[in-house]
Amino acid sequence: MLAMIQSAALYGIDAYIVRVEVDLSNGIPAFEIVGLPDSAVKESRERVRTAIKNSGLLFPSKRITVNLAPADTKKEGAAFDLPIAAGILIGMGTLQPQALEDYLLIGELSLDGSLHAVNGVLPMVYGAMQNGIQKCIVPMENAEEAALVKDMEVYPLHSLRQLIAFFNGQEDMVPYHIDIDALFSTYTPSAQLDFSHVKGQENAKRAMELAAAGGHNILMIGPPGSGKTMLAKRFPTILPDLTFTESIEITKIYSVAGLLQNKNALIRERPFRSPHHTISAAALTGGGRIPKPGEISLAHHGVLFLDELPEFQRNALEIMRQPMEDGHVTISRVNGTLTFPADFMLVAAMNPCPCGYLGSSDKCHCTVSEITRYQSKISGPLLDRIDLMVEMPAVGYAQLQQAPNGETSATIKERVVRAHQVQLKRYEKEGIYFNAQLNAAQIETYCPLGKKEKELLQNAFTQMDLSARAYHKILKVARTAADLDGSENITIRHIAEVLQYRSLDRKYMM
Repeated sequence: MLAMIQSAALYGIDAYIVRVEVDLSNGIPAFEIVGLPDSAVKESRERVRTAIKNSGLLFPSKRITVNLAPADTKKEGAAFDLPIAAGILIGMGTLQPQALEDYLLIGELSLDGSLHAVNGVLPMVYGAMQNGIQKCIVPMENAEEAALVKDMEVYPLHSLRQLIAFFNGQEDMVPYHIDIDALFSTYTPSAQLDFSHVKGQENAKRAMELAAAGGHNILMIGPPGSGKTMLAKRFPTILPDLTFTESIEITKIYSVAGLLQNKNALIRERPFRSPHHTISAAALTGGGRIPKPGEISLAHHGVLFLDELPEFQRNALEIMRQPMEDGHVTISRVNGTLTFPADFMLVAAMNPCPCGYLGSSDKCHCTVSEITRYQSKISGPLLDRIDLMVEMPAVGYAQLQQAPNGETSATIKERVVRAHQVQLKRYEKEGIYFNAQLNAAQIETYCPLGKKEKELLQNAFTQMDLSARAYHKILKVARTAADLDGSENITIRHIAEVLQYRSLDRKYMM
């Protein structure tokens, strides 16, 4: 007897429907799985066999053939355990074939017949909805994640026995439901980190505000203890709140990566990723035989913080150049080419020299060659992709003791959100959210300059030996400065302010 069950598999962060075909026929007892299964899928034979036995059923002594269609695409993971078991149960006559026709089945089986959570349920269920499937069976642990897909009837189960009881009418179940709007609107971020805790460094705080308002990349340069890491960790507290669309995009990535906690099925705050400088290029951008998202994708719509920037491997830094421009990363392997979203804000920090105290005759003993070698680890093309560069001097004792608390994160965030709302309205027909996402053609439209502004920028372009990319970066950040001021036009003051954040690449990176 032939049974066909609908399931799903992942390709990058998207899913496609897999038709699980199970045939039971007379002959020498065997259990074969075809359709390019990986080791985890092949091992499902033993999990399914034992789970059926321990569910109180007699496993059939027949020739069992399972085909995972399309057969020319590699399948991986344990999510096919449940649909394979359901197909065998149909062949045994325990379940009726028409009962499962409209359902998507996903789940890993334990040897006792219980169901365990699997990764990537959100994109799988979302892909099923796009293919016209409106009912799904998932493990109980994945219920909240699956229920994020609107209009999908989600039936979470604990075990194979419950599946049999449900489809044989012995147990009634209602679809699992969560109030997505309430879940999203009632979220309140943690208040443990706040900009008011940072003493001094007003210039750096202003640069952070510009970066947050326009989605710009920023580099902080200063001696140890000047507050670079402290500011970076507080950067997410002044960012605009996620939209629901952005939240779903991030949640899909974390679901595929297996980093989604069931109690936090919906990612409601912008990611903040801070990998160690020993990270490999593959871990940073994504990779593996079947590629998985890397740190730059896990920071999508959020912040990627690289502390001690020159200590990172040179090839790991250089590989970020294209994603920083395009907002996505493309990874090619023998099995295919995958594209992961990587629209992140880069926040980087570094010391000016190996010891960190360049400019202090008492502390710095680095030679010129050591300083040059250290600073040259950051290439010109990478530096050119950073919008704001700010120098942070050491904080003195008087500032620590006498300086009043600065503005709170909430106060700064109010200004950032106002500027962001201006951008959302301005670009509602462009499909972008921040000034940093403007392309060359859009810059011509949305960043016009007056005669005096053009003259100032022309002089700076020549004297500072700027590139065309740096020219566009200046215009985009100036547009953000104008938005923060509530100004419709970019003025000389905005251009002058932004130019001070482009001077450090000439001071340090010679």
